[in-house]
Amino acid sequence: MWKQIYEYTKDFLILSRETQENKADIKEQKGEIKELRAELKKLQSDFNNLLLVVQKLSFEIADIDKREQGERREMALKLENEMLKFERRLPQGKDLGK
Repeated sequence: MWKQIYEYTKDFLILSRETQENKADIKEQKGEIKELRAELKKLQSDFNNLLLVVQKLSFEIADIDKREQGERREMALKLENEMLKFERRLPQGKDLGK
């Protein structure tokens, strides 16, 4: 009988110690989960900021492309205008024969 009481007491103490260890582990895991959630929120915020920057750059690139197209068109028109002015200054073909 004393042996049985001893075994029950020993088992109770072992279970009590393991329960305390499990509670401590659970508390530690909850802290880690809290930290991971905070890190995840920061990463989501950083990702959203990065996405906004990429969108802004995309719009700026499109704007630059439109501006450069307009400048190329303007330069082509100026070149065509200068060529037409130059052609008017050339003597006519029948004047060359004299």
